[in-house]
Amino acid sequence: MGGQVVELGRVRQMWHLLEPLHAVLYYAPEVCAEAEKLGCATDVRWPGYFTWRRAPLGAVGAEVVTAAFYSFSPRMVARYVPAAGGGADPADALAARLRGMDGTYRALFGERVDGPQVAEAAALARRAAEAANTAGRPLAAANASLPWPDAPHLVLWQAATVLREHRGDGHLAALLTAGLDPVEALVSFAGIGAASAQTFRSRGWSDEEWTAARERLVARGLLDAEGTATGAGRALRAEVERVTDELAAAPWRSLGPEGTARLAELLGPLWLEVLGSGLLPSENTLGIGKV
Repeated sequence: MGGQVVELGRVRQMWHLLEPLHAVLYYAPEVCAEAEKLGCATDVRWPGYFTWRRAPLGAVGAEVVTAAFYSFSPRMVARYVPAAGGGADPADALAARLRGMDGTYRALFGERVDGPQVAEAAALARRAAEAANTAGRPLAAANASLPWPDAPHLVLWQAATVLREHRGDGHLAALLTAGLDPVEALVSFAGIGAASAQTFRSRGWSDEEWTAARERLVARGLLDAEGTATGAGRALRAEVERVTDELAAAPWRSLGPEGTARLAELLGPLWLEVLGSGLLPSENTLGIGKV
């Protein structure tokens, strides 16, 4: 039964369970091989990252990607995103990322890929993803508009992708409401210890930009002089995460408490396989496991 109450803690849990199932896209060797076929450099992960995540938006250029991705420096985006119409054809990139995820999930999950539990998880996750309201959420809308794959394990991956971009788009709305610009969002997140400043600075901001953002947050009383969050800074970040959870709740309310709990149960073993694979970095800019 849809429209039932789902606690925000459960909403956060579903993100923690689904995010790694999506994020292996950016690290798995099977996907890297597909990136090479498209002509992407693979000595660093960013050419593939921008190719895969941008592809549902179509042949858009750096300005649109900068706006949609938010926390990346415009210079970094321009380095990896060609002008509109350049780079890999979006349709080719979309097909390649599905092939890569097919190989990745088969390598990670073995025979379970074709088993009943993955099929059940895929059906539940798809129901949640199809309930996601994409108004004002460009990345969620772009992924939700794609045709669903036939194979259940790829349905599961696509549903995870729609749901994580739905949450991500809502997170940007929460940051904007909190008055945190792209670099301030990263500096404030580093300030609560979600990850090291070095990890957050991988988004391409200069030393001068990082320092200026920190000074602005110090002036607002959100950080101390060393860059550590004050009580007010921690409260603001907590409110950003609460609003993010609330904006991400609708799919889970539609699925209902029982369906959501069942999906969490089914995802647990898959989540453990992904984390145990060593493919994902132990420290990440999402702060999963720390907030």
